[in-house]
Amino acid sequence: MIKTKYRWSTELLFQLILIIIVFLFYSFDKNDPLIEEHEIVFFSTYVAAAMVVNYILLDRFLYKKNYIGFFFWFFVLISAVIVIEEGVLEKIYYPDTRGKYIPNIFFNLLDVLPPIIILSGFKFAWDAVIKQKELDEVKLKAQESELQLLKTQINPHFLFNNLNNLYAHAVEKSNKTPEIILALSDFLRYTLYECKARYVSINKEIEQLENYIHLHKMHLEGRGKVSFTSDIQGTGFQIAPLLLMVFIENAFKHSTSSQSDSIEIAIHLTVNTKGKLTFECSNTFQEQSNTESLSKGIGLKNVQKRLNLLYPKQHTLTITDQKELYHVFLEIQLNPLEVD
Repeated sequence: MIKTKYRWSTELLFQLILIIIVFLFYSFDKNDPLIEEHEIVFFSTYVAAAMVVNYILLDRFLYKKNYIGFFFWFFVLISAVIVIEEGVLEKIYYPDTRGKYIPNIFFNLLDVLPPIIILSGFKFAWDAVIKQKELDEVKLKAQESELQLLKTQINPHFLFNNLNNLYAHAVEKSNKTPEIILALSDFLRYTLYECKARYVSINKEIEQLENYIHLHKMHLEGRGKVSFTSDIQGTGFQIAPLLLMVFIENAFKHSTSSQSDSIEIAIHLTVNTKGKLTFECSNTFQEQSNTESLSKGIGLKNVQKRLNLLYPKQHTLTITDQKELYHVFLEIQLNPLEVD
């Protein structure tokens, strides 16, 4: 309600300023700079006609794409203005000159049309700007809803995988069970509270990447080699949370889908001083393992959608799958960290 009142008050102020400006141009005469009564009266008919166009004809006909109805009633309105001007006002203010005859219709249109078209044209432009703003807000809300949906699809995926891992260690009464619970608790705290924001600090995200990788390392039980290196030169940047996590989860998922003891996962992350992030993740897999969904899983589809929504024309993603090696290369131009 407050927003609607503000919009209407702003529009009325705009219309008032526009009317004053157009009237000054309409009535300006360097030989006679004074504003006379007949100028105000004649211009008032143009303003009244423009208001009918702005708040009746535009809404009822033009915006509903009834173009025939709009131009018909616009012609009727202009004709009514000409009749009032020629048949009434000129006989009152110019009884001995212009009031004695009716000039050619072309000259009448040259007098009447310009101020009405200007006043109506600016209202049309104003409505177009407001409509575009509303569309942008709807689009933004839709994007926010889609991003939240994508996040809710990612978090349970991670949780189910790690609960299975925790269950396996608990059954074996492994000494690593408390360590897994603590690491999992820390990560869930991060995903539930800090990941509600659209962006998080790159430092916090890297910290959780390390925590996440540590969880999966314990699951490997020495069956392979996992390396994670980072070179962070620019720390004052932010990134969408859980974005890189999907690629790492994918690497562990498909590397451990076989019983191979030569699993190799290499992850490298750099952020330069200008905020350009480069992420590479490589993992081995065996052809006989279930790898048909390597590039078709829900996680990868989600992260690609999130990249398109959050970093349009600001990212490059290349995924290659050959010779039992799966490689992800991602570049993102990060945004500066917002300070509250």
